[in-house]
Amino acid sequence: MPPTLASLVQHSALKLTVRAGADRLGTPVRWAHASELADPVPYMEGGELLLVTATNLDARDPATMRRYVQRLAGAGVAGVGFGVGVTYDDIPAALVDAAEEAGLPLLEVPRRTPFLAISKAVSAAIAADQYRSVTAGFEAQRELTRAAVAGDGPAALLTRLAAHIDGWAALYDSSGAVLAAAPDWAARRAARLTPEVERLRDRPAPASAVVGDTEGDDRVELQSLGTGRRARGALAVGTGAALGTAERYAVNSAVALLTLTTARSRALQGAEQRLGAAVLRMLLAGQSDHARAVAGDLYGGLLDAPFRLLIAEAPVPAGTETLAEALDLAAGRSGETLLMVPEGERLVVLAVDGGAVVAACAAHARAEEDRPPRESGADEPEVVVGLSAPSGPIAVSAAYKQAEQALLVARRRGRALVEHEELAAGSVLPLLADDAVRAFADGMLRPLQEHDSKGRGDLVASLRAWLSRHGQWDAAAADLGVHRHTLRYRMRRVEEILGRSLDDPDVRMELWLALKTTAASSGSA
Repeated sequence: MPPTLASLVQHSALKLTVRAGADRLGTPVRWAHASELADPVPYMEGGELLLVTATNLDARDPATMRRYVQRLAGAGVAGVGFGVGVTYDDIPAALVDAAEEAGLPLLEVPRRTPFLAISKAVSAAIAADQYRSVTAGFEAQRELTRAAVAGDGPAALLTRLAAHIDGWAALYDSSGAVLAAAPDWAARRAARLTPEVERLRDRPAPASAVVGDTEGDDRVELQSLGTGRRARGALAVGTGAALGTAERYAVNSAVALLTLTTARSRALQGAEQRLGAAVLRMLLAGQSDHARAVAGDLYGGLLDAPFRLLIAEAPVPAGTETLAEALDLAAGRSGETLLMVPEGERLVVLAVDGGAVVAACAAHARAEEDRPPRESGADEPEVVVGLSAPSGPIAVSAAYKQAEQALLVARRRGRALVEHEELAAGSVLPLLADDAVRAFADGMLRPLQEHDSKGRGDLVASLRAWLSRHGQWDAAAADLGVHRHTLRYRMRRVEEILGRSLDDPDVRMELWLALKTTAASSGSA
């Protein structure tokens, strides 16, 4: 505790007497300062014990003393020490009355007590308080360090921190979710501050903010964790008053330790990522046994159950980074194993089929598709994902191709996520709803359509009937209501106009897809 007017009055060597403001002796004293100026306020910072003898003051004039005292009280002066036996043998009644009226403590300093003795007493008390604070701060630092290296997680560190600051503490991840809180009841209070943590996250680290608890009287201080471009988390501490020196030491130590823990975790994640990349390369090369041996306990569990392979691309900067954070958070909260490997501008992920990570990927995609267009006017998703069917270690290469195919379709459709099941099940027609495919179909059929528009025969309908009947002349002619020789003539005209042979199966396939594409575009069957 810093020195107070009460502690100075109780100091046996100073012999101070209270003449006014006895109910405010608990006021802390930041310094003791002697001044005989008629108006010392411009040179005061607040919290001082002002020592005077009234050499340049008419201390007997009530109006003068009222103005003088009111100026001092307004400047935050802690109190006035009046030295008697120099200019006045006793403190004038005008000053005593003005001090009582303003509620400003007034102490009588006897002639045998020099002002220097009071200044020394205040300085010694401040130094002792600072020493106690530094000692308590170092002790807090030692305790917090022991908690951090004990391997019990951040909860133990937060428990010790909350005890040192006589309040509560909470740790947030990069999304603003509460990871741990101490005491336990503080978790609900900390969760209300998630919007403030999100705002702090957008500022370069390190960053801090002081906020108020809307449902309590706490003073809450937020500190970002991490030293990179983006904060990796945040620490919140709630107290009933501003942090003192010892409490500040404790909070700063906690921030440093949690930041180091975060950096260590990131280094470990980098090593795990390199191991994951090696496992993925082996799986893609068909070396599933070697991949299992390398995966060990870290990724081995993932290879024992059906998993999905997803490939993500980011048309805009930081898209895959945002998705990676979302998937990493989902894995951390659910306890699922996650293999995540960056490949240039891509992100390749193996995740448990039906698990929280795949669900988080789908939720991220829905949020992408539901968000309003960006100010730039671009409406493509910030990240595009292709998701394979459920797979196992021996079929990772096929799963990779499935995810790539789904990614290609997602990119063409402007979708944030396409699953391979959408391509493998049902009709192929949804895949034809693409501008490039429609342009190909229109270009291929346009000569036949122009021929028909001039009334020279129904070549498009005849081609459709013939292809639908797999080249069976009689059946196709019956569908059209014409003689089979007429149909044969029309198919020769088709070949002549297109310059392509209908005997070629690739030509028949392309014409059929072109007919189905134009039918889908026009809404006909």
